[in-house]
Order: sequence, then C-alpha cells, then structure tokens
Amino acid sequence: SHLSIRRVPHSCTDPSFLPLASLEPRSHPPPRNPIPGSTMRPSMMRSAAELLRRRSYSSASGQPERKVAILGAAGGIGQPLALLMKLNPLVSSLSLYDIAATPGVAADVSHINSPALVKGFVGEDQLKAALEGSDVVIIPAGVPRKPGMTRDDLFNINAGIVKNLAAAIAKYCPNALVNMISNPVNSTVPIAAEVFKKAGTYDEKRLFGVTTLDVVRAKTFYAGKANVPVTDVNVPVVGGHAGITILPLFSQATPQTNALSHEDIKALTKRTQDGGTEVVEAKAGKGSATLSMAYAGAVFADACLKGLNGVPDIVECSYVQSTVTELPFFASKVKLGKNGVEEVLGLGELSEFEKEGLENLKGELKSSIEKGIKFANQN
Repeated sequence: SHLSIRRVPHSCTDPSFLPLASLEPRSHPPPRNPIPGSTMRPSMMRSAAELLRRRSYSSASGQPERKVAILGAAGGIGQPLALLMKLNPLVSSLSLYDIAATPGVAADVSHINSPALVKGFVGEDQLKAALEGSDVVIIPAGVPRKPGMTRDDLFNINAGIVKNLAAAIAKYCPNALVNMISNPVNSTVPIAAEVFKKAGTYDEKRLFGVTTLDVVRAKTFYAGKANVPVTDVNVPVVGGHAGITILPLFSQATPQTNALSHEDIKALTKRTQDGGTEVVEAKAGKGSATLSMAYAGAVFADACLKGLNGVPDIVECSYVQSTVTELPFFASKVKLGKNGVEEVLGLGELSEFEKEGLENLKGELKSSIEKGIKFANQN
C-alpha cells in the first residue's frame, strides 16, 4: 500500500513529532501527474522536479531540504540520536560522523524506511564532507560521565574535542545552527563561541547549549508528583546545565496545581538538578543518561528545524548568549526562527525560592563560562 506523511504538529512537547505516528495508509494510489488533471509531458515533469530541487525543496514532501550532521554519532548518545533524526520527516540528509565505527551505524540506520538519506563519515579527513551544506550540527561527541566523575573531569577531555570540532564547523559550515550536547555545556558553549569569534564566523543566534533534558526531566517529575498528564505539562528551566546551575521554574509550570508544598518543590528542584547522577548511579558504572539525552537532543533539533522552516511560535529553553542576567551565557526560553534565535525571553515572575536559587547559581556558572573562554584562548 502507498504511504503519505501527515504534517507533524509543531509543538515540541508532543512526542508524536516522530513520523512513525504520522504514516497513514492511502486508500488509493497517487495520481500519475504531480498536478491533478494535468497532462504534463515527461520532459516538463523533469523540468518541474529540477526547479523544485534548485529551490532546495523536496518534491516528495514540500518541505525545504535540510541536512543534519551528528558529530559523535557512534557513541552512547549519538546512536539513538541518529535513529531519532532518521525518523524526523524534516530531515532530508543525515550525516553521521565519528572517529570510528560510523559506517556500521550509518548502514544500520539507513535501512529504516523513512525519507532521510544517511551517510557515514569516519576520521578527521572526512570531517569536511560530513559538515559541508549542514543546516543543523548536533555535537554529542566526547566521553560520558562515570560514577565519581565531576563535570570538571569531563572538561579535561571534552574541551579539546569541542574546540577542534568547532574549528571545523567554522571552516566548512559557518552558517549552521550548532546544538551543543557535549558536557560540560556551561563551558563547551563558550569554547565554541570563542573559536567562532577567532574564525570571524560567530553569530550568537546560531549557537545553542542543549538543556532540553533538564526540561524533559522537570516535566516528568512534576507530572508524577502533581498527578497531572505529562503530555500537558510545561516547565521552564533556566540557568545552566549542571547541578545547582539548573533552575526549574515550577512556579511557572502549567497546568498549575495547589497540590505541591514548598518541600515538594524543593525536592523536585533537587531531583531535576541531580537527574544525571541518578541515571549514572542506576547504571552502576555501565553508562550515563544516553537515551533520555538522545530524545531531548532530537526534540531540540526538531524545534530548530521548524524554526528554520518558518513555523511560528517555536519556543524552547536553551543555553545561549544572553543579556537576561549579567552573565554572558544563560539558559532561558528562546523563540526560534529562520536565523536561529529570534528572541531570548525574560525570566518572568519568580518565587522567593527561585530568586534565591538564581543568586546561588551565578557564581558557579560564571566560573564555568570563564573556564571555557580561558581554555579556548590558550595556544
């Protein structure tokens, strides 16, 4: 039977953004000609297809053609993220890069019957081909956190990896939206910003620290405690992406509830801040939060693609260059558009508990930002 892809709802809080939910059987085959009732000759049809191609539109879906590159695609986050992006109907080309094992991941993912064309690239000599023409670059590259490791430990390994990849992005796809997943995000985003500045390609509207997992966790934990449907929940999470720098604004959560005490809010805040550690300990040294991070990364990349395609009112929390506070980078609600960040939204009204949390996080976040900038400017 023939399949058609239904337009996907633009709300990123809706897990049905994945196209598996949007494949519907057709009751009849498609018309022979692209325009009902038309009598276009084959040569005219080829010309129409060529015109669509030149306009960078996919004639199959009517969506703009979009290339997404994943750097670190063979890792614990990269593989499930590659799977989820292969399922996204907004992706026409999926480029998978890593220093090893990517051809196998690409072959595996390429067998999935969704439209995105998949290519695998391995090693630095193939990085150019992996990146050229990319609209969105997602970076989960680096090592995961293990029991007992701090984000400072991660910094010593991942900072150099991010610095090198950012230099390649500046060279081969300077206009791409960059989604930084590699930890510690509080430092890796400033590192990338400095690299782009040195290369003369920095555009603060196109660099994002992916903090969506904090939002995903806050929604899940809030829904469970307030006993409301999780698909209806929204919780802004601001600040940074590590420990106390993660500040969920439960006072602004929707739907609102009177069922939660101050102690409940404190406990939910602590659990959201320690969510990564909870998973690391539960996996007992065998891994970190790879599956939920891949999901969160896919949600944010989907939002970026929708923004690029002109879908209105796409708002997600992200760690970006900001004037919301005195800190140069800060996570808050961001409106996404055709050039990346369309507007960085303010914090809104905070509870006393949240105001206290905001002041408490600033010192640590400032230190992480400065550490990243200092590293980027060495050598």
